[in-house]
Amino acid sequence: MIQELFDQKIILKENFIVLTTSHDAKNQSQTNDVFSDKWEKVNDQSETEKLSEFQQDWFLKLYGFESENALASFLQTKKVILDAGCGLGYKAAWFAKLAPGSTVIGMDFSTAAQIAADNYKLDNLFFIQGDIADTNMNPGSVDFVCCDQVIMHTENPEKTFEHLSELLTGTGEFACYVYAKKALPRELLDDYFRSAVHNYTNEEIWQLSEQLTELGKRLSELNVKFESPEIPLLGIKGGEYDIQRFLYWNFIKCFWKEDWGYELSNSTNFDWYSPSNAKRYNKKEFEKMISSNHLAINYFHEEEACYSGRFKKG
Repeated sequence: MIQELFDQKIILKENFIVLTTSHDAKNQSQTNDVFSDKWEKVNDQSETEKLSEFQQDWFLKLYGFESENALASFLQTKKVILDAGCGLGYKAAWFAKLAPGSTVIGMDFSTAAQIAADNYKLDNLFFIQGDIADTNMNPGSVDFVCCDQVIMHTENPEKTFEHLSELLTGTGEFACYVYAKKALPRELLDDYFRSAVHNYTNEEIWQLSEQLTELGKRLSELNVKFESPEIPLLGIKGGEYDIQRFLYWNFIKCFWKEDWGYELSNSTNFDWYSPSNAKRYNKKEFEKMISSNHLAINYFHEEEACYSGRFKKG
């Protein structure tokens, strides 16, 4: 069954397949490296469970499912499911448990794919280390493609979106998430880090992440709110803000989530600042990417951090 999905011969070792482990583009190679480093550090059962629980609840919101049962009913109609950019694999494993009659494939360019294969052993679940921008899967072979919080980290997100769209069967659906562009000062600082990151070691970026986590924590503990004026030229929206949130959305990402603690908060800041590839979009740009691939919007979600939705062939 698995072999039929691919346009080349694959070698399956238990539940794991290696297609490619490297990329010619410098930025993509660096991005793969830092995510391998991140997932190896985060690969702790208690931390993974905490992250998985949050991500599952958020996933339902991002893609328009009222409950886990609603998601299960949806997935059970899909013969082949691809989690493109699966990281540690908890989402792919979730899909596989909810739809035991479906074949679920989790693919990631980083070494997280091997970690996922070691951690999750289900008869209908397989993991692949490979490039989601070039999966080697046959066009029209996948009933549900999910690329959640990942496509921005590929070398050319528009080309990746096109490739993943081509994998859909005639009645297939594509769930995708992109980062939203934020206020101008925040965008300028983020762009600076995208170019400067090559000058730092992973360890130095982890140190920076820890410092930003501490900044976020201290700002949150101030428990100060104020009314900000609207500043359209800078993209700063008016309204009441907590001081940490104001700086976070408009100037510098200094993530802190108290119930996550230091380790997951650190990894979230590392996740943002470390990869060279991390493109952001406004709503019109994302909608254009959807329509240019001849997809119709089945569900669309937007919030300060992102745009997401489920799309089908129109």
